[in-house]
Amino acid sequence: WGVPFVVTVVGIILIIWLYSHKSGIKTIIWTDWVQTLLFLTALVLIIWQVMARLDFSWGDTFRAISESPHARIFVFDDWASTQNFFKQFFSGMFITIVMTGLDQDQMQKNLTIKNLKDAQKNVVSYGLAFAPINLLFLSLGVLLLIYTQQNGIVLPEVSDNILPVIASQHLGQVVLGIFITGIVAAAFSSADSALTALTTSFCVDILEMKKTDNPDTERKNVATRRRVHLVISVIFVLIILLIEAIGSDSIITAIYKLASYTYGPLLGLYFCGLYTRVKPVDKWVPYIAVAAPVICFVFETVMKQVLGYQVGYELLLVNAALTGTGLWILSLNNYKPLTLNP
Repeated sequence: WGVPFVVTVVGIILIIWLYSHKSGIKTIIWTDWVQTLLFLTALVLIIWQVMARLDFSWGDTFRAISESPHARIFVFDDWASTQNFFKQFFSGMFITIVMTGLDQDQMQKNLTIKNLKDAQKNVVSYGLAFAPINLLFLSLGVLLLIYTQQNGIVLPEVSDNILPVIASQHLGQVVLGIFITGIVAAAFSSADSALTALTTSFCVDILEMKKTDNPDTERKNVATRRRVHLVISVIFVLIILLIEAIGSDSIITAIYKLASYTYGPLLGLYFCGLYTRVKPVDKWVPYIAVAAPVICFVFETVMKQVLGYQVGYELLLVNAALTGTGLWILSLNNYKPLTLNP
């Protein structure tokens, strides 16, 4: 419709700010539930519509997907590939740990649950839900490629544009409406909870804001939280515009590559804190957390240009290992045997 990207981004963040700046995580839980329901409904309906256009039954769909070369998930024979199974398995496992298990957003949602047992059930059910949902997305991708081949549709150069292009130009207004609903729901579901989590983290961890019975102090705290919420909203807009300006063939690849740099030090810090007895000098820890990603960038560049090796998501493990090594070096003056805690 010709709406500028910046207007769309500002509009979405503004709406999220309006409904989240007062009620915080309580509002997010309910809105996320509704948005997730809309998102998954849209996914299933789009798959059903593509099947109808292909004149596929459920049996035909399963057979077509299983026989398609695009359905290959695991790559065992190419160690240089970023899709190699062992790279994907181990890096994927640790990316899940740091992006979900150590995530402020997920922690806040679990803390709203009344008791530990129900919170544990929520974590398990949340994790198990990923498998069928991911399979649905992969199935949709294969079906879209089959549809383009059968109808002689030229694929867009950027892989992220395949679904939007097909939904808007080839599947009709019904599918386009479903697609827009799903995309909006997914965008809001991700952004609103992240925005609230960052606000809480900054206020509690950086500003060291605490609950108080003093009404004047509490009133000041509320005003501060709302200002922080507004500032982080603006930062969100700037980051999204920066990512758009940089450009990427796949936003998923860009996100996980970024996560390998930003979450690596976090993984190293948590591993050392939870499973070892190293006691580094605290004031030097931030320098280690910054130096490790810089070294990883140099490492990735050298491996690609000198050895022709494409570093994938295993960069996260290298990053964490560098951080852990740096913390161990900082703890040498307070040396204790590097043993794992039971």
